[in-house]
Amino acid sequence: MTSKELTRLGVPNDKRIMPLAMRLVNVALAEGALPEELASSVRALCDAPEGLTADPVLGPLALAMQEHFPEGMGFKPRETPAPWQQWGDVQVEESAVRQMENACSLPNAVRGALMPDAHTGYGLPIGGVLAVRNAVIPYAVGVDIACRMRLSILDRPVTALADEREALVAALERETRFGIGASFEYNDRRKHAVLDEDWSVTHVTRAHKDKAWKQLGSSGGGNHFVEFGELHLEAPAELGGKRLEQGVYLALLSHSGSRGAGEAVAKHYSALAKSLRPGLPQEISHLAWLDLDTEEGQEYWAAMELMGHYAAANHELIHAHVLAALGAEAVTHVENHHNFAWREEHEGETVVVHRKGATPAGEGIQGIVPGSMGASGFVVQGKGNKAALNSCSHGAGRLMSRAAAFKSVTKEALAAFLQERGVELLSGGLDEAPMVYKDIHAVMAAQSDLVDILARFEPRLVKMAPESGECRFRKKKGR
Repeated sequence: MTSKELTRLGVPNDKRIMPLAMRLVNVALAEGALPEELASSVRALCDAPEGLTADPVLGPLALAMQEHFPEGMGFKPRETPAPWQQWGDVQVEESAVRQMENACSLPNAVRGALMPDAHTGYGLPIGGVLAVRNAVIPYAVGVDIACRMRLSILDRPVTALADEREALVAALERETRFGIGASFEYNDRRKHAVLDEDWSVTHVTRAHKDKAWKQLGSSGGGNHFVEFGELHLEAPAELGGKRLEQGVYLALLSHSGSRGAGEAVAKHYSALAKSLRPGLPQEISHLAWLDLDTEEGQEYWAAMELMGHYAAANHELIHAHVLAALGAEAVTHVENHHNFAWREEHEGETVVVHRKGATPAGEGIQGIVPGSMGASGFVVQGKGNKAALNSCSHGAGRLMSRAAAFKSVTKEALAAFLQERGVELLSGGLDEAPMVYKDIHAVMAAQSDLVDILARFEPRLVKMAPESGECRFRKKKGR
């Protein structure tokens, strides 16, 4: 029997278990055991190993299962689901609510929260927050590990949006890259101390270090963007540690994550977690977790932390190169992750808080909640709402899938919408049109007990991946 066949029977794809299982099973087959009867015995062993510890063939496997998986492979939900609360009901799908309920049924779940921008994801819904004990759930972090926002306020007047339009556009076009697989040519690769960190913490990060270097300082595809706009402060406020007076400022806002390296980490450890928990029901299989006191759990945690540093470096370089091209400087900046897991204290207990498409909003913590290419975004300050696990939404939230967007939104409708709001789209697909997102103002109203609004951002020059997904940019003369 192969490892895939044994996994289907319930054997965890664990290096302490699988090699032993394959050896014992294949020896038994070679000695004449009937495949159907042997498969039935393996399935029974995975359900209740204590009943086969004395078996002359599978006894060693049953003992190993008892040692390393004392709770068995079957799914044993909490007797009562972990408490959770939903903020608002801004067109939240029933399937997203079910996903939150399923997450709170996990045996290690402590508390959950569903943000007003929530919509269906894999395992945990986008906009879902989940605290668990001593474990990390790769799919509850997300595929784009450490997806992140950064806003810089420039030392230029907001009139530069009109007076220096060509220079602003050129900086966006030349100083980052957009699209799936987008990267820099060797001579243009960016430099940052994150590349000097230990990328050998897992074989996945080690194998993807060169790709990560190529993509460092790039923005990728999907809903990622870099844009100039107006930052409106209705009253004096301290942003990023800098006191600013009431007024309108020129600002640069970016949204990107850990690119191809982060995706590789997510896919590998999500698949590994699922293989280690074959007893999970299909509807919650994407919530498979890695215990943090295991080698696999420690590997993923180290890789996730590295991807967090990489995503932060990505934004730092995007802003540094765009501003350098303009000869401008940042007066101050605000930034935050929204696809990550944190060790935090809640109700006197250390837990792991997953925020999948949710923003940290502890008391006094500043963050960014964007709208869309044609809608307002907000700089916010957390109120530290414990029931929400110190979280808020990470944006407006999608109303429809990308496939549905392409069917229902026309280029003419998008152009008219943006023109009416004074937004110039340098590149971007119909699947990111403002019409496919919820009303950001309704979302913000639904979480007024989670955050205070410090400033409002209005996009004006927006750069996203071209609709084709290709990496397009203007080359400098002579290159």
